Amino acid sequence: MHRLDRPGGRIAYDLHGPAGGPLVVCVPGMADVRATYRHLAPALAGAGYRVAVMDLRGHGDSDATFTDYGTLATATDTAALIEELGGPAIAVGNSLGATAAAWVAATRPELVSGTVLLGAFLRGDGLRGPLALLLRAMLLRPWGPALGTAYLRGLFKGRTTEGHAEHIAAIRAGFGPADRYRAVTATIANAFRPVPARLDDVAAPALVVMGADDPDWPDPAAEADWIAGRLGARRLVVPECGHYPAAQRPDLVAPAVLEFAAAVAPAAPAGAEGGAGA
Repeated sequence: MHRLDRPGGRIAYDLHGPAGGPLVVCVPGMADVRATYRHLAPALAGAGYRVAVMDLRGHGDSDATFTDYGTLATATDTAALIEELGGPAIAVGNSLGATAAAWVAATRPELVSGTVLLGAFLRGDGLRGPLALLLRAMLLRPWGPALGTAYLRGLFKGRTTEGHAEHIAAIRAGFGPADRYRAVTATIANAFRPVPARLDDVAAPALVVMGADDPDWPDPAAEADWIAGRLGARRLVVPECGHYPAAQRPDLVAPAVLEFAAAVAPAAPAGAEGGAGA
């Protein structure tokens, strides 16, 4: 594990793959941890990519000392990590992480060679009215951690894979200490403050991946079509899959991401790069 110094705290991240490989930076969604990429990162590393998998502020092993847990803060952390490791990078994001990846692609195009948008929130509508009030009430202590974990577990509709129980346990651990729970709930509160995705400014190639059974949309395939149409992107709707395609269906998602990566940032053949990432 490595740490990136940022104003107000440090961001935890892992590195996989050869030191000289094209860079891929993977960003989880709110309340999730970097274990969500436990299948995709090794697949990319094995193909010759240098893969950095980060935790959000206050999540996983990142510090919970920040004052800002907004989506744009996640975007600035993503851009800083790409700069730290030597971009450009393919920016991979899930959910809120996809919003951040799209924002970096729009505002720092020199840092992004392509984007992979998994279960992406890109319309910027936000959560309002009764649903917003219900979510606020659900996250109050003492019942909030248990209800929050149950809600997130429900987003894994469809198949699960090896390591799923440990992944859920890691998410639940972030709901324990008071400072970390405040950080996670502050991140979730972004649902009430929508961020415009600036899709018209995204020029980098994109791959849109959506779980066919994602509970966050009434019609996940239609949402994938809308995003792909706006970005001129490739599109993959994954069967038997909810909100976390990389964690739930790596058998379909990893090959699609590898094909996309090879088109936008080809890696050297195996054995051509010296050394491995720390």
